[in-house]
Amino acid sequence: MMWRLAGCIFCVFLSWPLGSGPSGAAAGAPEEAPEEQVRIEVLFKPEECGRRSRKGDLINAHYDGYLAEDGSKFYCSRHDKEGHPQWFVLGVGQVIKGLDIGMMDMCAGEKRKLTVPSTLAFGTTGKGPVPPNATVVFEVEVFSVSRGPRSMEAFQQMDLDKDRSLDKAEVKEYLKLEYEKGGKPREEPFYEKLLTDIFWKSDQDGDGLISAKEYNIYERDEL
Repeated sequence: MMWRLAGCIFCVFLSWPLGSGPSGAAAGAPEEAPEEQVRIEVLFKPEECGRRSRKGDLINAHYDGYLAEDGSKFYCSRHDKEGHPQWFVLGVGQVIKGLDIGMMDMCAGEKRKLTVPSTLAFGTTGKGPVPPNATVVFEVEVFSVSRGPRSMEAFQQMDLDKDRSLDKAEVKEYLKLEYEKGGKPREEPFYEKLLTDIFWKSDQDGDGLISAKEYNIYERDEL
């Protein structure tokens, strides 16, 4: 059975939250793993691998999903959101648990094949074209890994006036510096869209600010 990072046939949303976890594998060979763990195969890793993904990082990636039983494709991120790579915070349940686990310790440019048991995917009920108790396979390609706005260090860097809260100008300045530092500056609409998403998810009381408490919605010990 051939797995390809190519054309997309049928798409469903992958943002059904199910959790987070570990990773690791040697290039080109499946990792030995117990039945209820994600099996990781590294398809490609660039020679230069800078920042490696960890919990709380902001990831930009494409991923295609297949049913392990017959190889049929049930999801393609290249058809979602006009084909743009997906943005999500790793390890906090914004994607299914198997992706949170299998995409840890990746670097920009890396590709992996992840075989995910149903307990770490769509469970006993399934979802859309994915039947109950189905093992699924994802081919993932990471385009960027950056420090997500959820660490104490990042909060302190963003909180320019030291008032223990973040406004949009502070978060935007931080994001721009991060992308420029990585040699990938973006146009203004990119930052505005990212800001809208960050504040929609984090500004729980709608006052236009992200307080230290709201910022720590993932309950990191360091905060």
